[in-house]
Amino acid sequence: MKTFFYFNLMVYCLCGNANAQTNTRNTANGFLKITFKNLINNKPVVLYDSTYLNPFGEDYVISKFKYYVSNTILFAGGKRNKIKDDYHLIDQSIDSSQSFIINLPENQIDSIQFLLGVDRAMNTSGAQTGALDPMNDMFWTWNNGYVMQKLEGTSPQSSIVNNKIEYHIGGFSGPNSVLRYLTLHFSKEKMPVVKKGEISIVIINVDVNGFWNADTIVKISEKPVCSVPGVLAKQIATNFSKLFKVADVINAQ
Repeated sequence: MKTFFYFNLMVYCLCGNANAQTNTRNTANGFLKITFKNLINNKPVVLYDSTYLNPFGEDYVISKFKYYVSNTILFAGGKRNKIKDDYHLIDQSIDSSQSFIINLPENQIDSIQFLLGVDRAMNTSGAQTGALDPMNDMFWTWNNGYVMQKLEGTSPQSSIVNNKIEYHIGGFSGPNSVLRYLTLHFSKEKMPVVKKGEISIVIINVDVNGFWNADTIVKISEKPVCSVPGVLAKQIATNFSKLFKVADVINAQ
């Protein structure tokens, strides 16, 4: 049974799409699957069909929600394991993009760190492929680089034509950089344990409704659009960085 499981896991890892990138350098290791669940009121975000209420009583519908997670670092027993070539576009419209698998030596993971966005080097390195392909509609210009996070939709409280809301949060340099490092710690009772030939799962919940007030108040009636680098983009990036929480760890039995 274990041989069958291992064979199928490797097929999955080798055949994953570009958005669900997989590190498969050493097949003698174990695997850690990281899954992001974008939620509002503890229910999965539904594009187009659901109307949500933000903390200020403003209605909104989401038509697009996606963001970059990159530069994953895992901390285990005082050691730091940085994953190479690690760029993932989490897109609410593509289920397979919301998880990725990392190949790791056997160990117990104490904490995990991500960069929300795309690091400066890749912002200035020319045309990219995979999750960083400009065709993914997450790239501005070589001056402003990649959009870190994008939320689009409509709201009756928006004064913009067609009541649209549009938050394209980007800018990778200077005092208004939107890049944020996020570190999540695991409790002693719920730590990922990586075992050879097995897969452990970390589920991370993203509380999307906190987008509006996790740190700075952002009212749709006052700020329905943010599509250039600047102070507002920086504030929203800080809000966004506070939405992530470890929900569960499922270790192989």
